[in-house]
Amino acid sequence: MGCYPCGNASALPPSIDDLTVEGILHALSDPVRAHIFAEIAGAERSQTCSAFLRGERRGRVPKSTLSQHFKVLRDAGLIRSERQGVEMHNTPAADELERRFPGLLKAIIDAHKRQTERQRTRRRRRA
Repeated sequence: MGCYPCGNASALPPSIDDLTVEGILHALSDPVRAHIFAEIAGAERSQTCSAFLRGERRGRVPKSTLSQHFKVLRDAGLIRSERQGVEMHNTPAADELERRFPGLLKAIIDAHKRQTERQRTRRRRRA
């Protein structure tokens, strides 16, 4: 699978001074983007775009929509994408975000984890 799912990652990442809380919150307001970011932020190594097309991660998200989600996350300064061969490898822009907004990223990730755990618990109770 090539790099298509990540879209055009050739644009320069935003400057740390251009990052805004509003841009970050907007990027994470979509549940699919929040999930993608949480997966990337929680991973021990870079995550390829095509990994989100396989298995449980994909769900029912078309390639073109997934491409747009990665673009929004990059434009908000949440992830960095680097081409390695035909794949795009994504990492969280944690250091830059921590310098610009100390504690924000940790608070968002912690809140997302709690929310996800509550949702799983509710689903188990219903089953």
